Amino acid sequence: MPLRSPHHHYPFSAIVGCDAEHLDDLGLSLVLTSVSPEIGGVLVRGEKGTAKSTAVRALSSLLPPVDVYQGDRFSVDPADPDQHSPDGPFEPDTAVESRPVRLVELPVGATEDRVLGSLHLERALTHGKVAYEPGLLARAHRGILYVDEVNLLHDHLVDLLLDAAATGRVTVERDGFSVEHTARFLLIGTMNPEEGELRPQLLDRFGLTVEVAAPPEPGTRAEVVRRRMAHDADPAAFAARYRGAEEALAERIAVARKTLGRVRLSEAALLKIAEVCAAFEVDGLRADIVTARTAMAHAAWEGRASVTRADIRRAATLALPHRRRRNPFDAPGLDEDLLDRILGDEEPPPDPPEPPDPEGSDDPTDSEGPSEPELPSDGDVSSGPDEPAEPAETSGGEQPDPETAPASAEHEPADPGDDPSPPRASGGSPVTARAADPYRTRLLTARGSGEGADGRRSRAVGARGRRIGSAAPGRGAGGSLHLVETVRAAALRPRDGGRLRLHPGDLRVAVREGQETNLILFCVDASGSMAARKRMTEVKTAILSLLLDAYRRRDKVGLITFRGRDAELALPPTRSVDVAAARLDDLPAGGRTPLAEGLEEAARVLRRERLRDPRLRPLLVVVTDGRATGGRGAVGRAMGAADHVAGLGVTAVVVDGESGPMRLGLAERLAARLGADHMPVTEVSADALGNAVRERAA
Repeated sequence: MPLRSPHHHYPFSAIVGCDAEHLDDLGLSLVLTSVSPEIGGVLVRGEKGTAKSTAVRALSSLLPPVDVYQGDRFSVDPADPDQHSPDGPFEPDTAVESRPVRLVELPVGATEDRVLGSLHLERALTHGKVAYEPGLLARAHRGILYVDEVNLLHDHLVDLLLDAAATGRVTVERDGFSVEHTARFLLIGTMNPEEGELRPQLLDRFGLTVEVAAPPEPGTRAEVVRRRMAHDADPAAFAARYRGAEEALAERIAVARKTLGRVRLSEAALLKIAEVCAAFEVDGLRADIVTARTAMAHAAWEGRASVTRADIRRAATLALPHRRRRNPFDAPGLDEDLLDRILGDEEPPPDPPEPPDPEGSDDPTDSEGPSEPELPSDGDVSSGPDEPAEPAETSGGEQPDPETAPASAEHEPADPGDDPSPPRASGGSPVTARAADPYRTRLLTARGSGEGADGRRSRAVGARGRRIGSAAPGRGAGGSLHLVETVRAAALRPRDGGRLRLHPGDLRVAVREGQETNLILFCVDASGSMAARKRMTEVKTAILSLLLDAYRRRDKVGLITFRGRDAELALPPTRSVDVAAARLDDLPAGGRTPLAEGLEEAARVLRRERLRDPRLRPLLVVVTDGRATGGRGAVGRAMGAADHVAGLGVTAVVVDGESGPMRLGLAERLAARLGADHMPVTEVSADALGNAVRERAA
């Protein structure tokens, strides 16, 4: 089939691993969801520079064109009587034209009006006519909606995508005006997991997911560079070199689309798919449906008339890994040995043919029919993404730590409430303790009201939430039109005659109060005084629980640790909460307590992040027992550093890691110098706080 503007995009078949005969996971997932859009789209996860965006943009030129009514902005299918366009109704003799499939990119920072559509303000203000301007979802109908960095998408846009993906329709309500239109699109997202994970509800909406990484083989890497340089030097000549391969690939996709409806999914194959999904304990039944559709698309792509074991296996490696995550800190993956054991070595038997006489048999199907002999070959079945190995747990010896022994008035005595024989470590042999299962935490919020991005933590004035007033655009307001205040502003302006006229300067938009996202910066004491296994496990569990809360509220997180003689920025502020959890899990404890260095590093990070994004308000969480060791003047330097942090005006919380019946109260004194709230580690849990309140009320 003819291709359009082949020089505009890097050819799909020129991407290493995306030629028709040797498709890797990325190429195959994009092809299969093109063959069967009902699969639900593709999520591509991988580090930067792995051709994720290049492959998605190249895909659109391979898809067959669509027929639309001439002048229809909503691209309804003329052959589908159930689709209605707001630009219609169209007369029977309305011209129908064929146009290429659109690739619509949804920017991470797009506004709700840009995605859904909005009133045409100029027409409304100058001509008094209500007109609807379609958004990106209308433009993407019957095409591809591509979201780069989909994990950074604002929550309100995620909600819009979830609604559209679930219903296939978009409804827009604006100031008494309502419009509804169809929006069915192929959703493709790309993301770098280092920048944060995807919200579970949207993750499940992607039919398939693939993990991509740079090839380790020098020869393959050299070939990628060679092709990229050739394309950049002469895009037209490079595209012409792959034109034949592109046309063959497009033709094969078109043929697979036509034959998909004739592919047979036998009862035995369907039961095998259900058995696979049940064995991997995926939530819900969407996984079963997606796996079945993917297996049928794979069979059509391979030119088979019925689904085989190879099709089921390939479909499972693409449809199940991201649905097996039990919490946000689990990496996606699939145990392929278990998958092979479930599938076995035999093909699922086909359904028996229909009897010639419909009344001649009471049992036309037999799901337990005899098995076919073993396949001589499964075809080109490559394995899915490897399951990451669990990090080996390490432990230190039970040696006394001379660094933590009291040597002066500044060196506080050991906590008598600790385990009588806690595992200690010298400076060279730190102790590593693991966190227990996380729990629901108390809500920590920044003081006052901010103007940060939409989130779920602290109070903020912005474009979403309850309406509290109005303002001119650009004066701290960027929400929807406030019609009443717009008319009022026009009425208060001097007029030449008795007629009210609206001018652009009269425009007023709503000011709303909602919630914002924050930067949660953890400053964690990992010194010897915190090294008691019970205490460190308790502290790590509290931090892990706060990290899980930050993930759910879409916060940015950072991690500073201090032990021995220095403080370290273990994780620069990022959206990747699961990376923070991994760093926390491997955090050792032992040595002196350089509290001053930890607070000074926190101040440096806070100042730097304030320059990067002045609207992102930080919340500093200091986890320590308050002891400061490391020579003469350690306590004084720590208190000076606390005064410096307090001068930054950030909201802070001190999580007190001290335990036992006899407490020194050093963390409480530190909280007072920081101007921070003091919270014992045992009260981080929301349930613990509720129990304490009930005990006091009893």
